[in-house]
Amino acid sequence: MKLRTVTAVAAIALLAACSTKKTEVAATAPAAAPPPPPPAAKPSGPAPDSLEYFNTVVGNTVQFDFDRYDLDAEDQARLRAQAQWLNQYANRTLTVEGHCDERGTREYNLALGDRRANAVRQYLVSQGVNANRVKLISYGKERPLCVSSDEGCWARNRRGVSAAQ
Repeated sequence: MKLRTVTAVAAIALLAACSTKKTEVAATAPAAAPPPPPPAAKPSGPAPDSLEYFNTVVGNTVQFDFDRYDLDAEDQARLRAQAQWLNQYANRTLTVEGHCDERGTREYNLALGDRRANAVRQYLVSQGVNANRVKLISYGKERPLCVSSDEGCWARNRRGVSAAQ
């Protein structure tokens, strides 16, 4: 019985020593520092004030229907985004290019290209862009994006392009 008591006391002392040690270690250990924040992620894509941003994110082209120079809702939305960008970056200017498809005479297409470029300019001015910051040029049918003689190609060539500087 004495051996049993000694064994029990030894076991209790051993367990007590272990639990006390853990408490002491926990009490004396410094508080764990929070993990460092992740490195700041570099923004991907072009800088918001860059010409690349204007051309790819804002969008620099509107499309026109055959023999038309009016702006549809999608074109107006793109032009509102252009105007917002221009109003934010007051040092930027635009040259609005009017383009046509290959059908029609050279003179007719130059005049239609001018009306298309002017429609873009007027919309930008209506959105608060200073008219002095927007220049116009008509290329008519002289600078096509594609040269196939089909409706898909002609539609791509009927456009107004805002070239930011």
